[in-house]
Amino acid sequence: MSLSGRDGDLVVSTARLDRIVEHEATDLTCIVEPGVRLSSLDDALAAHGQRLALDPPGDPTIGECIAEGLSGPLRHRYGAVRDLILGVTVVLADGTIASSGGKVVKNVAGYDLAKLFCGSRGTLGLVVRAAFRLHPRPETTSAFAIPAARPAAVRPLLAELASSKLVPGALDLLWPGALLGLLEGSPRVVEAQAAEALRFEGAEICGRDVWDASRERQRQAAGVMAFAPSELGDILRSEAPTLVRPSLGIAYLDRPYETSASAGLRDLHARLRQEFDPEGVLVA
Repeated sequence: MSLSGRDGDLVVSTARLDRIVEHEATDLTCIVEPGVRLSSLDDALAAHGQRLALDPPGDPTIGECIAEGLSGPLRHRYGAVRDLILGVTVVLADGTIASSGGKVVKNVAGYDLAKLFCGSRGTLGLVVRAAFRLHPRPETTSAFAIPAARPAAVRPLLAELASSKLVPGALDLLWPGALLGLLEGSPRVVEAQAAEALRFEGAEICGRDVWDASRERQRQAAGVMAFAPSELGDILRSEAPTLVRPSLGIAYLDRPYETSASAGLRDLHARLRQEFDPEGVLVA
């Protein structure tokens, strides 16, 4: 994040704000600073059998996850960063320190401004602390792959999955090729879910490493496109995406692509800056 003043640009780094401020294991919550890497937080939470259910590609910081609205395959079940964040403390352009939300899951007091900062790319303020809800770490994981080579066959396959007993933690379509599902839980639950997955024609049980490949495809993608579920077939036929998250309506393309959503976000940022920062003190 950079702050622009009359005498030039000032680059503000949060690299040294790298503490896990608080971890309430019994409440499944934690408070962290923006410079904490996801891998470091995951290691600390693993000792308590817990995790922050964010798995974007690479090893970004918490601040990057919030500012860019990063997510990964686990978003299918647990949601994006805006669904896991409980509260934030931010520094505004004029130096004001403001807090929103809290550290409890059922927090209904006031406006939920923490979500506003998710995906804001630093244009609204600098996040210096964030509180998150956590989830139990699964005892074991597995994955299944179902062949998917024709656009016309994908939607019926998704409908069949939705009506089955399968409850995948994540669902990715590596297109063209295979529909991948992540299975998590106790060994008994994962074994039962794997048996259910094998009922689908051509299905195979895979290792967890298939999700590393899926996250790598997401990292390499040059653009992101949103689509309505009814448009899935058209997207698969016309765009040849590298990775699709059908349940979320997101395709990661092998070329730059600007969606109406991204254009709308820029317009929102422009209007907010015009209203609250007309002199351009805060620069994204």
